[in-house]
Amino acid sequence: MITSIVLLDDFLRWLREDAPFGDYTTDILFEDDFETNAYIVAKSRGLLACVEDILNILTNFNIEVKDSKKSGELLNNGDIVARLRGPVKSVLMVERTVLNLLMYLSGVATTTRMFVEAVRKVNPNVKIAATRKIIPGLRYLVKKAVKIGGGDTHRFSLSDAVLIKDNHVRLVGSIRKAVELARRRASFIHKIEVEVSCAEEALEAALAGADVIMLDNVTPREVERCVDLLVEHNLRSRVIVEVSGGITLENVTDYAKAGPDIISTSQITMRPYIVDMSLEVEK
Repeated sequence: MITSIVLLDDFLRWLREDAPFGDYTTDILFEDDFETNAYIVAKSRGLLACVEDILNILTNFNIEVKDSKKSGELLNNGDIVARLRGPVKSVLMVERTVLNLLMYLSGVATTTRMFVEAVRKVNPNVKIAATRKIIPGLRYLVKKAVKIGGGDTHRFSLSDAVLIKDNHVRLVGSIRKAVELARRRASFIHKIEVEVSCAEEALEAALAGADVIMLDNVTPREVERCVDLLVEHNLRSRVIVEVSGGITLENVTDYAKAGPDIISTSQITMRPYIVDMSLEVEK
């Protein structure tokens, strides 16, 4: 219930951006009581995401949703996503906002699934994760779409995890000191992750007591060297190794073969392959 209220508030804000004073064209062509049947149709292949979250909002505009597909279902070109009935002024006013959300979020889920399937072929133990590079205002839905695609959501915000980045280390003075401070001051429930740029820094973080090591913008060879160094010091089983920065579908298998536990990438949230859809009315 709380989620629905929050999403309605967001949806109304997005709708006001697109129709601040209503849909002028539809308003002058139709009377208030004119109703229509319509359907949302897929125009490309992809994985449907967050359809329940978005279409449930439409009841607030007196739009009835029928025969809706479910999140996680595979769409083919020509598939009907959902059928709608309601006032034509409501249906056409929300059309673009609904389609933009469904296309983008389904693209996030689809792209996530592409990454997951790619790494599964070479290293089934590796997880694909999102990052915090997300369009403002869409975080909850984007993280949900990543999960629908088979990925890991990673941290939702700055407030729910300890991730010591390069700027923190630069200001504190060293990786070891930053980890020690975090270990002493953080709640027992939080793991401590440290961003590093080479195998030696990864070893320093692990020796200091880090739970997770994020290798940022390194080569697959450097990931291998990091894993080997941790094994050499009997630390590999104690830390989670994450790789991030510059990960694409073209190189993700090279990183997966290097032996990390997690591969995080912003491509799934910032540059997804959009799943095209349109809304058609029935006369």
